[in-house]
Amino acid sequence: MKKPEILYSPVPVVEPKEGCDWADTMVLNPALILDEDGKTIHMLFRATGPWPKKNLKGLSDPYPIFLGYAKSEDMGESFNCDFSRPALAPNVAYEKDDMYIRDANGRRVLNYANGCVEDPRIFNIGDKLYLTVASRLFPPGPYWEKDARRDNLPDWVFEDGSEAGRCALANDTVTVLYELNLEELKNRRYENAFTYVCPLTDGELTDNRDVFFFPKKFMINGKEQLLMLHRPDDPSKFEGVTDVKTPSIMLAAAESFEDFTTKKATNKLLATSEFNWEKERVGASFPPIDLGEGQWLVSYHGKQLPDYGYTQSFMILQERENDFPKIIHRMSERLIYAKQDWELPDKFPCPCIFTTGAVVVEDTLIMGYGAADQKIGIAKTSLSELVEYVRRFDSKGNLKN
Repeated sequence: MKKPEILYSPVPVVEPKEGCDWADTMVLNPALILDEDGKTIHMLFRATGPWPKKNLKGLSDPYPIFLGYAKSEDMGESFNCDFSRPALAPNVAYEKDDMYIRDANGRRVLNYANGCVEDPRIFNIGDKLYLTVASRLFPPGPYWEKDARRDNLPDWVFEDGSEAGRCALANDTVTVLYELNLEELKNRRYENAFTYVCPLTDGELTDNRDVFFFPKKFMINGKEQLLMLHRPDDPSKFEGVTDVKTPSIMLAAAESFEDFTTKKATNKLLATSEFNWEKERVGASFPPIDLGEGQWLVSYHGKQLPDYGYTQSFMILQERENDFPKIIHRMSERLIYAKQDWELPDKFPCPCIFTTGAVVVEDTLIMGYGAADQKIGIAKTSLSELVEYVRRFDSKGNLKN
């Protein structure tokens, strides 16, 4: 059986907007959600540009990272983008007292998304819609340049022993959860579209991103629990993982969102780097797709420099009774990777196609991807053909007869 045919956008469907200060340098890594009409695709995309008005110390300009909104009414062939303002913007406050937000319960909590909101993923759990973003307390500088991340940290960070100070000193990624109101989003009432829920990862433990959930609860260890995918930089920081120090895919189970940063959560290693094209790291890409009979299609990315960059592939998980799901099929081949001129490196030396959102329309899987960390494309394939091909591999990536 041949690999499934994948059709790529011949040109970007979204690219930086000249004169738009928050999106004139990069647009990338889109989240997608299908409207209840079954044909309109809503997108949240990551965007950035230089922000000299928030240059704290006269060093490099910060590059806060925003989310913009776009929609397609032609199955992802083109998108109408709202560049008039961001859909979700970081506050970019430098005074400690200004770095707080009201959460979904009305509590005043530290806003881990103060500096940037990156790499959105949209998913349902039950009848509610959620968004995860990789966030930092302070905006990075021109992050495609080495050592520009810490130029805009306030002095109190280096002197303060609080949770905010310790986390900000590293400026590591913390993944934050929002409730998302799709009606408010698509009507561009952005101020009502996002409700801050809580952080899902611990920035003091390890940088952690590529975080999102399965759309239902699972019975694990005798309790009905939420099930989260995450990708810590250092998995060995988690109990029960001793010898894996490269970024890897983990599962986490907990009864509430707030529990995931506590010892109430149970973590389990799911997948580590196995093949040449994923030697440096692996991470899940867009939310799992339910295949029925307890099976889930999981998209994931691998990274290896300089030969491959970021590329994408797939695995299938099988639910287990009172336990975490396990891998039953995993491709040993990279399936989606940069080929077209506009997808190839520019600011970054690394070839990169990075999928963060997908929708299914009938049998067509429509995936949104960031290319070269600067533009957005759409890739389409037959879901049934893709799944049939992934099932040719066993759990270790060996082709079955």
